[in-house]
Amino acid sequence: MINKLVANIQKTGAPIVVGLDPMLNYIPKKVQERAFAEYGETLEGAAEAIWQFNKEIVDKTYDLIPAVKPQIAMYEQFGLPGLAAFKKTVDYCKEKGLVVIGDIKRGDIGSTSAAYAVGHLGKVQVGSKSYAPFNEDFVTVNPYLGSDGVNPFLDVCKEEKKGMFILVKTSNPSSGEFQDQLIGDRPLYELVGEKVAAWGEQHMGDTYSYVGAVVGATYPEMGKALRKVMPKAYILVPGYGAQGGQGKDLVHFFNEDGLGAIINSSRGIIAAYKQEKYADFGEENFGEASRAAVEDMAADVRSALENR
Repeated sequence: MINKLVANIQKTGAPIVVGLDPMLNYIPKKVQERAFAEYGETLEGAAEAIWQFNKEIVDKTYDLIPAVKPQIAMYEQFGLPGLAAFKKTVDYCKEKGLVVIGDIKRGDIGSTSAAYAVGHLGKVQVGSKSYAPFNEDFVTVNPYLGSDGVNPFLDVCKEEKKGMFILVKTSNPSSGEFQDQLIGDRPLYELVGEKVAAWGEQHMGDTYSYVGAVVGATYPEMGKALRKVMPKAYILVPGYGAQGGQGKDLVHFFNEDGLGAIINSSRGIIAAYKQEKYADFGEENFGEASRAAVEDMAADVRSALENR
């Protein structure tokens, strides 16, 4: 699947991923009203509104982007109907040829970790039949419990030719409380980066590993150091736009081949119609606003890479 991700990036010329992280207050009132008219102001109604919102954004952007990243918490908050909307979104995006990164940030050990891996990336056996429950292409994984938590994911990734992005240096302001702590004379995030590189050697695609890393756009200098530590790992970079990251800050995340990183924007794209820059589109054309935001982001990143 890493080969497909790279191929999609090369085809679109846009190393970006759209974070499908819908909150109800992102969804235009008319979309909500249609869903509530059919299902009432219920969890089912909220889930339907989310699905219709996602579908419109995907329909308007899928030809411009290589991948999407739905954040499962935004769906889980609406219970089982929300999870059904998550699954529906994953399936639809895959039908459109997009790589799907399930942002699940799981981290546990033993049979629990194996169950997470099977549920999201693999197949679960039910009697004589097997099923792929959520069937994402990649997931995000928290490595805090060490190899015991990562190896079950690695096993399933090898079996299914799928991948994962391991949290190394996250974009939130307090990440340094743990991730920046020195072990000897080196920060913890560098040691985690070394483990990512080692895990990645066990599962390589043509040019890049199926085991990638999450490194926040808000820490470009750290990204520069980690790029050297993990030369074959794809880096998923959150924090563009709404959290302050810009194309010029991100060039160090890429290798000389112009590959090796994929930049995420969530509300900066899916709620673009709320921004002054795209306000002329109006609520009724929120999908077109998202398309314009994708085009602007792709141009910004491309320009930064060309002029580095």
